[in-house]
Amino acid sequence: MTTWVRDIIKNLPRIPSAQERKANKPQSPWTICKNLTLLQAFYFFVGFSAWTIDAFDFFAVTLTLTRLSDQFDGRTAGSLSSSVTLTLLFRSVGALGFGIVTDRFGRRWPLTINVLCIGILSLATSIVKTYSQFLAVRSLFGIFMGGVYGMATATALENLPTEARGFFSGILQQGYAIGSLLAACVNISLVAHTNDWRTIFYIGSGLSLVVAFLRAICPESKVFIETKAEAKNHPDALGRSPGTIYLETLKTAMKLYWGRFLFCVLLMTGFSALSHGSQDLYPTYVQITKGMSREKSSVLTIIGNCGAVVGGSVFGWLSQIIGRRLAILIAIIWTAAFIPLWILPSSFIGLSLGVGLIQFGVQGAFGVVPIYLSEVSPPAFRAIFTGLTYQIGNMISAPTFQGEARAGELHRTFVGGRYVADYAFVQAVMIGVVSAFIFVMICFAKENKGIEFKELAISALTSDQAAEDMDQKEKLPFEAEQDPK
Repeated sequence: MTTWVRDIIKNLPRIPSAQERKANKPQSPWTICKNLTLLQAFYFFVGFSAWTIDAFDFFAVTLTLTRLSDQFDGRTAGSLSSSVTLTLLFRSVGALGFGIVTDRFGRRWPLTINVLCIGILSLATSIVKTYSQFLAVRSLFGIFMGGVYGMATATALENLPTEARGFFSGILQQGYAIGSLLAACVNISLVAHTNDWRTIFYIGSGLSLVVAFLRAICPESKVFIETKAEAKNHPDALGRSPGTIYLETLKTAMKLYWGRFLFCVLLMTGFSALSHGSQDLYPTYVQITKGMSREKSSVLTIIGNCGAVVGGSVFGWLSQIIGRRLAILIAIIWTAAFIPLWILPSSFIGLSLGVGLIQFGVQGAFGVVPIYLSEVSPPAFRAIFTGLTYQIGNMISAPTFQGEARAGELHRTFVGGRYVADYAFVQAVMIGVVSAFIFVMICFAKENKGIEFKELAISALTSDQAAEDMDQKEKLPFEAEQDPK
């Protein structure tokens, strides 16, 4: 057996021994929260709020598809889903651009400007007159939406103590679910009351401005400031400018970590397909395939998001005990086990149980993602690495929603005396296949649980020796050197 095969087998997730569990016994959630300083709590709240409003403005479209169909000449869900696909496709552009800017100049003002632009584009969505204008605005929205994740994650997590990361990672990721939850609440109340789909975009625009203000008054990340100070105290021996140093360091990092980058992109493709495949089409699915009213579909969405918030928090905290990968694997198995309950019931109660339990598992697995990506990212490029891998994964999986919608329209079922799109079957296949893909990927993934987040000085990373040392310390299992024997 070759060395790399032994390394892979040795790297497979395992249940921690009693001694390891005792040594890594985490604090209770209450103790973790109590030990945070006010500034650490504010950092987290701002990052969480940015991610929440990002999701709110995204789900504003998926929740109002049937109303948008009336607005744009009776277009089908499959046709309108193009706007969601375009949003997801353009997110990687924002992740790259804002990732470079925030790793170079800081977290504060890039995130402020980003969220401010999201608010402006949300307002612009509400005043479009034609379908072409709608697609153009949602494409621009995708660019700025893509910039949020890396900056929000860095802002929220990099200043937290090590023992708090797993728990708060789970909560942070559920900002996405809470954004969807808030959007569903607005849809079921104010949008239904006014009978105007624009209402949800007005509110999203206003909330975005509030979050932009909070980010503007929140101080720059302490970890980022310390990193910049360390770099300043170790000036470049060749006299290069900070911008030149950063770009050369980024080039070096891509050479060293291209394997890890590609691996994380594939992993995030699976996670994004699982999340969007189980969420984006859900309101349309229960209305058309199951015959639920708009109000009941919004209530079901709320129930699913409640399950998601609980699942993300539970598995995020659990990952601090049993490790990131094992927590994800358990959540994926849970998700696959409840697929039948997701698609078979036709009653409101049955569908409520299905959506709550499925989203508990889906977002439970996703709740570990922010801290997992942060811990495996190259130290000086945390924002761009986490943001870009996440958003490229989103870009690759962008056709998920549109593909499900089209496939459902082609694969029809007989319900209530008529043939309707069978979105249940399509979603079941999607969730099952993607769950299996993530399970296999996580088994071979790297884990750096508990690694310190204080970044190396940027100038130090340009040193060839420092790069070699870092490369040897952080190789993936399948990147291990061959045994010379």
